[in-house]
Amino acid sequence: MKRVSVDIGGTFTDTFVVWDNQYIEGKALTTHHNLALGFNESLGDACKQLKVDPSLLLSEVDSVRYSTTLGTNALIERKGPRIGVLVTTGFKSTIPLSRARGYGEGLSEPEQMDIPNAKRPQPIVPIPMIREVRERIDYLGQVFWTLDEDDVRLRIRELVDAGAEALVVMFTNSVVNPEHELRVREIFLEEYPAHLLGAIPMLLSHQVAGRKGEYARGTSTIMDAFLHQTMYHGLGTLELNLRAQGYSKPMLVSHNSGGMAQLNSTDALQTVHSGPVSGIAASEHLAAAAELGNVVATDMGGTSFDIGIVDQSGVKHYDFNPVIDRWLVSIPMVHLVTLGAGGGSIARYDRMFGSVELGPESAGSDPGPACYDRGGLKPTVTDADLLLGYLDPKNYANGRIPLNPKRARQAVEDHLCDELDLSVADTAKLIKRNVDAGMANGIATELRTRGYEPKDFTILAYGGNGPLHACGIANALGVSRILAPPFSSTFSACGAANVNQMHIHEMSTWTVLFNPATRGFFNDYDGFNRSVEELERRGREDLLRQGMDEQQIRYRLELDMRYGNQRVQTAVVTELNRLHTQKDVLKLMDQFHESYGARFGAGSQSPETGVRINTIRVCAFVEQPKVAFAKLRLGDKTVAPPSPVVQRDCHFVGHDQPLPTPVYDDQALAEGTRIEGPAIVTTRATTYLVEPGWTYRAAAQGGVWFVKE
Repeated sequence: MKRVSVDIGGTFTDTFVVWDNQYIEGKALTTHHNLALGFNESLGDACKQLKVDPSLLLSEVDSVRYSTTLGTNALIERKGPRIGVLVTTGFKSTIPLSRARGYGEGLSEPEQMDIPNAKRPQPIVPIPMIREVRERIDYLGQVFWTLDEDDVRLRIRELVDAGAEALVVMFTNSVVNPEHELRVREIFLEEYPAHLLGAIPMLLSHQVAGRKGEYARGTSTIMDAFLHQTMYHGLGTLELNLRAQGYSKPMLVSHNSGGMAQLNSTDALQTVHSGPVSGIAASEHLAAAAELGNVVATDMGGTSFDIGIVDQSGVKHYDFNPVIDRWLVSIPMVHLVTLGAGGGSIARYDRMFGSVELGPESAGSDPGPACYDRGGLKPTVTDADLLLGYLDPKNYANGRIPLNPKRARQAVEDHLCDELDLSVADTAKLIKRNVDAGMANGIATELRTRGYEPKDFTILAYGGNGPLHACGIANALGVSRILAPPFSSTFSACGAANVNQMHIHEMSTWTVLFNPATRGFFNDYDGFNRSVEELERRGREDLLRQGMDEQQIRYRLELDMRYGNQRVQTAVVTELNRLHTQKDVLKLMDQFHESYGARFGAGSQSPETGVRINTIRVCAFVEQPKVAFAKLRLGDKTVAPPSPVVQRDCHFVGHDQPLPTPVYDDQALAEGTRIEGPAIVTTRATTYLVEPGWTYRAAAQGGVWFVKE
């Protein structure tokens, strides 16, 4: 297998190259003005280690896979086309009202509680660019008011005359019957053929989001239209860059659903947060290969800290209505919690509590932390780590980024020391303690609100800063074991190399498996099976269009189920792709009953209130060759550590005085190596910090366990 996968993050661009039996990591700073430059440098770093010319490598690999932050950046900067929206008469205010929650969506809990200062986000579509169309389809999919085609033509002309560069059609109940939305597109092409308006896109809401709920479906389609141009040109530039270097195959793009597809089969909205989701996909594969059981994936990079859950039962944790930027959307997205706690997170004085507050503002890669010596003036987590003695100024990022301790010290002194009345070292320890506690609190909250206990999970610490803060997070969380996986600094890029070509299609349903009022069981088997068959057909066509062999296509059926009118929904993965008898219905209910009890405790189930299916979701996928992970269980094999390359004094939270700390190099990654903390292991890819009271245990393939014994 020969493959290149890329994770373009806010600070670094990571490349993971599979070259037969060799796994190579490359890294470079992200070049936001032209992502291809950062990719070329990162790929060149990997090729230098392989001693292979980049053009030769790209001509021989089977695929190049991208996950990128282009969409996220476009939303933050509000860079996109002017959009016009067509809605059903009477629903013009659906988007502007934003379910009366627009002021709080996408904000932290303290910001949501500060209602007097609440501000709605700048609208992507201003009210004058929304037009009503005379039509109506009821909740059963029956035409209640026939589409007025003359009215459609008039409204389209008005939006085009107003400068619309993209059009969105969002009709009520179109997911049940899309007849009117499809007809509007036909009318648009009749009025404005391609030779008149060129490539102006028209997006239909039922094709972007398959579930009911006009507001979330509308915002999903609007955001897809808003990002379309940026993603098309940005990814198109990356593809042209590949072509210029000899790569002739279709470029693949990672999706936030946990799969990937060719660029021509990817919606712009599917690329948002695709990098961190790739890390969760890698965690899932590693957990199965290494038999780790339940896993919580934690990715600490330069800009953010991402948390995801991998359940050993195979249940996928999706956000049913994720919030992207400030907007509630309706797409199947792997559940992800993002905290503003990366290495570049800026530390500032909190006057109310007399302490240090971290993030969400980040120094990014340009100018970067103050110690990068690129013009950054504010103190960051990386500056604190350098001042505490954890980082080698001459060997950071394999020597590509020399660090300036004087700049870090000046930034901390100028912005924090005087306010806190603390020394530089104590201020840096406070920064580290607070950032570690914030990440630990995020993990605990995420697990416990979903019915899990942290002690039942293996915590994976990856990303450029994950192994550096692993012990501090575990101390605050009360956990005694954490695993830094193989290829930890480029683990999300590794995940992009592992995901399958996959498409997810879903639809809302009102399927009552057990009705407590009538004490009757579901019996419309043909209707349920037709829905599943339709979703399978859509996924199959997506994959066939990309050249996949129909015989290799597999399907996974997932059902969002709940008791009665509970708000909590549980995703159930079932092998019953079809229902034929009441026995099948009972088996499905038993599976839901067992899954619910496992998450929320035996006896918490309440089948007497009824059992419902709210969403039918079908994943159509083709299995791809995977990166081979070794078994990483702790064994009895113990190897004495190599001789330290140097020893320096480091400051640790909970210790008033600096402690002499040995520093080791890559030799400490030899399987079985055991090192008692405090210690530091600095490799070409990352830094492992072993705090006092912890033991470093090197596993196979470069994986590292942190154990508190």
